Amino acid sequence: MIILRSRAEIEKIRTSCAIVAEILDELVVNIRPGVTTWDLNAISEDLTATKHAKPAFKGYNGYPFALCASVNEEVVHGMPSKKRRLKAGDIIGLDFGVVVDGYYGDAAVTVAVGAITEAAVNLCTVTEECLYEGIARAVSGNHLSDISHAIQDYVEKRGFSVVRDFVGHGIGQHLHESPQVPNYGPPGRGVKLKPGMVLAIEPMINAGSPEVEILEDEWTAVTLDRELSAHFEHTIAVTENGPLILTARKNQFTKLYG
Repeated sequence: MIILRSRAEIEKIRTSCAIVAEILDELVVNIRPGVTTWDLNAISEDLTATKHAKPAFKGYNGYPFALCASVNEEVVHGMPSKKRRLKAGDIIGLDFGVVVDGYYGDAAVTVAVGAITEAAVNLCTVTEECLYEGIARAVSGNHLSDISHAIQDYVEKRGFSVVRDFVGHGIGQHLHESPQVPNYGPPGRGVKLKPGMVLAIEPMINAGSPEVEILEDEWTAVTLDRELSAHFEHTIAVTENGPLILTARKNQFTKLYG
């Protein structure tokens, strides 16, 4: 069942989303060679506590961390580790969420570690741009798959591939709610979008093939061909006046890539 949220509920979701955005901004400025993904998780947990929120991911289906930190060929659900030390040329996807007063926020960003290759810059740029292509279709009266198709079309025209194994989702009083929001598919399919729908749109885009596999930790998804992958996500609300990005970051338009 798809729940249409009231304006008051959307404001509660916005509160959680604002905290997510602030913490992602702080994580981004801490990305540098030598930092471990364990360090980044610790920062996210500390900041969450100071804001009187709870990590959305920690304990979810047994996941033990507040942050998903996915490096290079890791697509999503990368598990923080004291052994995973970032080095110049890496890219890292930071996926993070919180819950406040029973309402969730969720977002992701991919960040460069120092200078990265032109190919990596292009992958990250296209992945971020396709997110906004999808968000632009989150308009009342459109179909859900209009979002999906816009993302796929933008990505594949630029020579990259869309991961099929993981999709976006509704969000509100649970981290994952109906409907699922694929990043691929034909337009004009699925439910019609209505004001009050709150969606986490999150394209995961690979430099090579779209296939992925899960590592032995039973969480970390990596590209099957070990090519790079990038991930961006926003929580948005469908409104009478168009899509409203609830996880917009203050440093959204800073130079993230190199």
